[in-house]
Amino acid sequence: MAREFTRVGVVGLGTMGAGIVEVFARNGVDVVAVEVSEPALARGRATLARSTDRAVAKGKLAETDRDALHSRVDFQVGLEALHAVDLVVEAVPEHLDLKRRLFAELDRICRPDTILATNTSSLSVTDIAVATDRPQQVVGLHFFNPAPVMKLVEVVRTVVTAADVVDDVEALCARLGKVDVTISDRAGFIANALLFGYLNQAVGMVEARYATREDIDLAMKLGCGLPMGPLALLDLIGLDTAYEILNTMYRHGGRDRRHAPTPLIRQMVTAGLLGRKSGRGFYTYDKPGSAKVVPDGQTPAPTRTVPDSAPVTTVGVVGAGALAAGLVEVFARAGYPVLSVDGDTGSSAGISDTVRTALDEDVARGALDAADHEATLARITRSATLEQLADVDLVVEAVAEESSVKQALFARLDEVCKPGVLLATTTSSLPVIEVAMATQRPADVLGLHFPDPAARRPLVEVVRTIRTSAEATATATAVCAALGRTTVVCGDRAGFVVDALLLPYLNDAVRMLEAGYASVDDIDHAMKLGCGYPTGPFEVLDAIGLDVALAGQRAVYREQREPGLAPAPLLEHLVTAGYLGHRSGRGFRDHSGR
Repeated sequence: MAREFTRVGVVGLGTMGAGIVEVFARNGVDVVAVEVSEPALARGRATLARSTDRAVAKGKLAETDRDALHSRVDFQVGLEALHAVDLVVEAVPEHLDLKRRLFAELDRICRPDTILATNTSSLSVTDIAVATDRPQQVVGLHFFNPAPVMKLVEVVRTVVTAADVVDDVEALCARLGKVDVTISDRAGFIANALLFGYLNQAVGMVEARYATREDIDLAMKLGCGLPMGPLALLDLIGLDTAYEILNTMYRHGGRDRRHAPTPLIRQMVTAGLLGRKSGRGFYTYDKPGSAKVVPDGQTPAPTRTVPDSAPVTTVGVVGAGALAAGLVEVFARAGYPVLSVDGDTGSSAGISDTVRTALDEDVARGALDAADHEATLARITRSATLEQLADVDLVVEAVAEESSVKQALFARLDEVCKPGVLLATTTSSLPVIEVAMATQRPADVLGLHFPDPAARRPLVEVVRTIRTSAEATATATAVCAALGRTTVVCGDRAGFVVDALLLPYLNDAVRMLEAGYASVDDIDHAMKLGCGYPTGPFEVLDAIGLDVALAGQRAVYREQREPGLAPAPLLEHLVTAGYLGHRSGRGFRDHSGR
């Protein structure tokens, strides 16, 4: 039977520590909240009061419950106040020497049966535990910020943590209304090991001036449905905290360069640009601790100047699959006359049928009226030959993702289309410049990557090559705006913005599974409940297709040649075996019953 914790201690009352105090006190547990000085104690008390007052204002906590919560908290200066608690959770800064000294003191002060837990997000729990004479009673309890809201707790056991200690804290997590994942002691655990490689890579994009901070954040929010972009998230976490976590994971996690902090992070920390806590990081805030972004007159990546765009009145779409059908529908619904050409078979009848079915479904659920349905269909013209594209203003291809196929098509379009026509490829993995150089007009060629043509995620990545003209970029941006899409402009690199950040994160998750560190379900739970992601990495992989993810990751690896970006062997083996995700009925999970 699990142990009943009636009185617990929390050491360190910063944002995380105060949040952990609130979690315990909300759930009927008496808490001794400890700081090193009276001013620090007052700040911790104020943090708790602000959080609970906000909860009352939002109707999420009754005033009587707030008052009862505060009555359960005993604020004290000094560790001696913890002599009679059943469990201590430390939440002091991420410095190993500090935590080791603290645990040695707790070992001296606390009862012999008291469990000592660390909220470390990246340090070795084992290294902390050996500072005590009771390493078997030391465990990691990693809460996520904000602790009262986020459901996940990573329970980290060392090689000597007693089984009954793990059982007891797992039961405590359930009592607190949390979902726990129990894992062994490894740098970054699950969530941070996957999250911080992605965040670090996003900073590298800013540092290389590949895209603006706003475009990177928009791309990941709109392209992946994430609650925050990576740079805004780093400001929330704190650049100093991120730097310490990355440094720890790099030193103790195999020295993977994905976790080596980019020089820009170190420079920002040195300059005191720590994010929200200091009032300025990648963005500027109206005051320290605020979430309100204000113009700062300074952007880590340059803003782009937009020249006049060329008029686009008619559009051609070349392709026969679902992507081509989605593009035909998007352009026609936005009011553009669309010429649909199947570049492979010379017939586009199937495209029109697919669009009609999609429009019929919208009418049936009340998202489209009958008049708009007929007007949209009336704008679509089928063509059996590319020659009829001679008079359009924009051609978007959506043919097979093979370089030779696309190059041959663009060479033909170069012959057919009038001068000045914008030629766009929807490639997600091939270099756009290779397609552009198949023509005699590379200045008019760019990429238009639609992660989701159906507009559930209304993003388009406008990919300019070193030969793309400023006018072509402006025209593409204006057309996308007319479609109701948000654009991000980026250079011609493998994966562009979204896939360049998403695919390595997915690949890291596969490597974690391959190493036997955690299960598919635990990894997905960790990212959804600990980081607020709408879907876990394996859910994403099964949805987009393991073969698609593998092809994209191979492209990223070929371009960068970074060992940490090499496709996970498990991913390659599953694709070889025909485990492709939803399309095949089997991927990381069994979908055959769907």
